[in-house]
Amino acid sequence: MALRVYNTLTSEKELFVPLIPGRVGMYVCGVTVYDYCHIGHARAGIVFDIIYRYLKYAGYDVTYVRNYTDIDDKIINRANQEGTDYRTIADRYIEAFDEDMASLGLAKPTVEPKATDHIGGIISIIEALIAKGHAYVSAGDVYYAVETFTGYLKLSGRNLEDMQAGARVEVGDKKRHPMDFALWKGSKPGEPWWHSPWGNGRPGWHIECSAMSMEFLGKTFDIHGGGKDLVFPHHENEIAQSEGANGCQFVRYWLHNGFVNINAEKMSKSLGNFFTIRDVLKTYDAETLRFFILSAHYRSPLDFSDQNLDEARSGLERINSCLAALDEIVAEQSAPRAPAPAGALAEVGLELQEKADQFLPRFTEAMDDDFNSALALGVLFETVRCTNRFIAETKEMTQASLALISRIRGLFAEAGGVLGLFSTAPAVWLEGLKAAKAGGISMAPDEIERLIVERAEARAAKNFKRGDEIRDLLLENGIQLLDSAQGTTWNVK
Repeated sequence: MALRVYNTLTSEKELFVPLIPGRVGMYVCGVTVYDYCHIGHARAGIVFDIIYRYLKYAGYDVTYVRNYTDIDDKIINRANQEGTDYRTIADRYIEAFDEDMASLGLAKPTVEPKATDHIGGIISIIEALIAKGHAYVSAGDVYYAVETFTGYLKLSGRNLEDMQAGARVEVGDKKRHPMDFALWKGSKPGEPWWHSPWGNGRPGWHIECSAMSMEFLGKTFDIHGGGKDLVFPHHENEIAQSEGANGCQFVRYWLHNGFVNINAEKMSKSLGNFFTIRDVLKTYDAETLRFFILSAHYRSPLDFSDQNLDEARSGLERINSCLAALDEIVAEQSAPRAPAPAGALAEVGLELQEKADQFLPRFTEAMDDDFNSALALGVLFETVRCTNRFIAETKEMTQASLALISRIRGLFAEAGGVLGLFSTAPAVWLEGLKAAKAGGISMAPDEIERLIVERAEARAAKNFKRGDEIRDLLLENGIQLLDSAQGTTWNVK
C-alpha cells in the first residue's frame, strides 16, 4: 500500500507524490516564544515528529523546517511586564522549548529558523505583493487586500461575504476591507523595529512563515503542517501571501492535528484548564505521554485526563514487560553454557512466526493510511499477546525458539524507532514505573522485594500457607504480584 495522506485543502485522502521523487520538503509552524509549552504543543510536536520519522523510514530524503516566532505582540507585552527587552524573553523561551521537545524525545528538525533572521526575505515578499496589487501601504502599515486573491479561504472553506457580515470598516480605519491583514506594522514607541521601505516597523505574524518556508523549501513544497487552530487565519493567509507573490501553488499537502480537550472540554488558557509539558512530566514519563498521544489518530480530538494517561501507561507497561522478558531470555542464553538444542517450533511458535512475518507489512500498512499510529499500536499489542503466550507455553528454548525471540525483539526495536518509543531499556523503564508508583504506597520497595523473596522460599519449601499470607499482605497494601516462568514481579494495583 502506498502512502496516502489527508489533505485539508481537498478534504480527502490523497496518494502522496512528492514534488521531487525521493525527496520531501516539510514545514511545520513552531511556537511563539513567550511562555512555556503546554500539552497542545506536545501533541503537535509528537505528531509531526512521527510523520518526519516515518517519511525517513520509508526512504525519503526529508528537509524538515520548524520555525520560532521570536517577535510578536505577546513577546513584547511579556517583556514590558518584566521590564526587559523582547530578545531576552524570546531567547529564554526558545531554550525552554528546546528542552521540552528534547524531553519528549523529538528528533531535531533539519532547520529551525527565527523570524527575526529573515526580515530581508519578508520585505522582499511584501514588495512583490505591493507591485502585483495584492497589498497596500496605509499610514506606515502594509496590509494584504484579501479581495484581490480569488483563492482566499480555499483552505478553510469559509465564505468571505459571510465572514464580513456584521463587520465594518470604521472611519479612520487603516484597512480597506475588514478581513485585510497586516503584513508590516509601523513601530510604536518603545517597540523593537527594523528598517523598511515603508518606515521603521516589524513583520506581521503570517508573513514570516511564508518567508522562512520559501527560503529553505522553495516557492512550492510538499507538506505544511500545524494544529487545526492554524487553518484560519494563519495558514489561509500564508497561502494568499505566497501564491499572490509567486503566482504558483504554495503547498501540495496540508496536514493538521486535532485539538486537545481537557476532561472533554476544549483546552484554553482563558478557561485555566491547560497544563504545561513540564507539569505533566512531573507525574508521567515522556514515553507514556508520547504513547498516549499516539493512541489516537492525529486528526482526531484527544481527551487529556489522568484516567486516559493511566490507561496509556498500562498499555506501555504491557509492551515493556513483554520486551523485558524477551531481553531476559536472550541474556540467559548468551551466558556460557551448552548450546540450545535443535528442534522445530511448536504450534504456538508457528503462530508467533506468522505474526512476525505479518508485523512489518501490517505496521507499514497502518502508517501508510495517513500515519495511523493507533492502528500501528494495535499491531504491536497483537504481537505482544502472542509472544506472551509463546513464552508461557515454551518449556525449553531451542535454537529455533531463540531465533524467533531475537527476531520479535528486532521488529519492536524497528517499530519503536519510527514511533519514538522504547528508547529506554524495558527493564529500566519498568523499574522507573515501579518507583513512581511506589511513591503513592505506604510499603517501601525494599520491603516488598524482601517479602517476594520470602514467599518464593516458602513456596519452594511447600509452605503454601505462608506464601498465600505474604501475597494477601501485599495485596492489602495495594501491591499485586505477577508470577511468570521468569520469576515474580510486582505492580501497584
